Amino acid sequence: MFNMTNYDDVKASFRLETPALYNFAFDVIDKRAQEADKLAYIEVDSTGENIRYYQFSDLSKRSNQFANGLLSLGAKKGDLAFVMIPLVGEWYSVMLGCCKLGVVTMPATNLLTSQDIEYRINRSKASMAIVSANNADKVEAIKKNCPSLKTLIVIGEPKEGWCTFESLTQPASTHLDRSQLAPSKASDLMMIYFTSGTTGMPKMVPRDNAYAHAHTITGKYWMDQQENDIHWTLSDTGWAKAAWGMLYSPWQMGSAMVLFDGVGFDAELHLKLIEKLGVTTFCAPPTVYRVFAQMDLSSYNLSSVRHALGAGEPLNPEVIKAWYNATGGKIYDGYGQTETINIVANYPCMPVKPGSMGKPVPGVNVQVVDEKGDICAVDCIGSIAIELTEPLQPGMFEGYWQDDEATAMCFKNGWYYTGDNCSVDKDGYFWFVGRSDDMINSSGYRISPFEVESSLLEHPAVLESAVIGKLDEARGEVVKAFIILASNYQPSDELRRDIQAFMKKQTAPYKYPREIEFVESLPKTISGKIRRIELRQNS
Repeated sequence: MFNMTNYDDVKASFRLETPALYNFAFDVIDKRAQEADKLAYIEVDSTGENIRYYQFSDLSKRSNQFANGLLSLGAKKGDLAFVMIPLVGEWYSVMLGCCKLGVVTMPATNLLTSQDIEYRINRSKASMAIVSANNADKVEAIKKNCPSLKTLIVIGEPKEGWCTFESLTQPASTHLDRSQLAPSKASDLMMIYFTSGTTGMPKMVPRDNAYAHAHTITGKYWMDQQENDIHWTLSDTGWAKAAWGMLYSPWQMGSAMVLFDGVGFDAELHLKLIEKLGVTTFCAPPTVYRVFAQMDLSSYNLSSVRHALGAGEPLNPEVIKAWYNATGGKIYDGYGQTETINIVANYPCMPVKPGSMGKPVPGVNVQVVDEKGDICAVDCIGSIAIELTEPLQPGMFEGYWQDDEATAMCFKNGWYYTGDNCSVDKDGYFWFVGRSDDMINSSGYRISPFEVESSLLEHPAVLESAVIGKLDEARGEVVKAFIILASNYQPSDELRRDIQAFMKKQTAPYKYPREIEFVESLPKTISGKIRRIELRQNS
């Protein structure tokens, strides 16, 4: 039985009430460990052969040990911790242990470079870095440039000047006395995500404890999570999607999760693991489903999957059909942002219109509005927006961290403007049109053109550049750069490859331009701003 059988009835009546005092790690994880201990997650190594099963009681004890270890180092509520850990169980211990103490985590993708890390630590004034051994050298390279950074913790091999995760947790007690800690309010800051803007460096998105509770909506309705489910979301731990599908939403509903520390994407291994682990609900970016659609899915047993989810960009009908033919099930799209929970989705209880985003989630007032804040008429294009209320709608952020200008740009006319455009048909289904800014969405990664352009300028051959997203069947979009060369350089395939190699080292690998076009000039407005729309039209 689905968690929602009649959308209209639930949408009209559902309201999420968050307690004034709330802490996800205590009130969900520890409570489950004490009252109804069961399977919490399955950890799988990169080979797919070494599999370990962990209960909620294991999560409770391990996070308590890490919390006690942090207390021994003098950590306190409100401290900021940069966290860069791959898909291993220690990530859960760190995220939950910090949550219990009120230490604010800043999850980061494992693809970041030293330059990316330095910016994030200095922008936030983080006092702590908690990273895996293979990322420690990146922090080591820039720590002298980060005066706020005081505590270094490494997962794995010991490193001079660093505390190891093992040395902190092994001698620590598995018991943590909540009564001895500062009260945890739902409004207290819990974590911060960095997200990219179109005209500047990454912005900070603060999330309070209530954010974790709001993901009850994500887990219950779009994801349709249930107690006996084994859920698998494909995501890096540094993206907000990990909070959606690998942390808060499934555990709010009591589901178990798969934590697979794979290197790269091995489609065959993923399909075999779905069968081997008995995965019942599965969430992946459209890129993954597109790869699956090119395979002979009939040779894999995917019968355990009862509910498949897609997020990041719309799926084309051919891919949906291929998945349906292999599993007998549909793929249910969901939409949201780092700044929100899932706010628009398709649900098992209602017909899916191929290509539609679905309808707004219960408990959140989502509309399509114009620039004046008026709700758009049927089939008219406007901005996806959330009503600004007091208190705020479930899962809404309060504004960008120490950035009033950026906040004011999207909080206006009584609405939060997501920056994404769509229309609504006569049946209330949302239809995505495009982003109102210049963000690039490649294989589920959101990329700021400004960041790529800034890095390109550090190559001696680049005088000026403009970056856009070019449509690509496999990845949705790929990064394309238009480059004006410095006077002493000439266009060549060799130079193109050299710039690409430089970018792979200079910034996160997913940001490098897969296509480079050398040009004499760039189209600009009178004020000197690059007209990316013109570049996109001619690509």
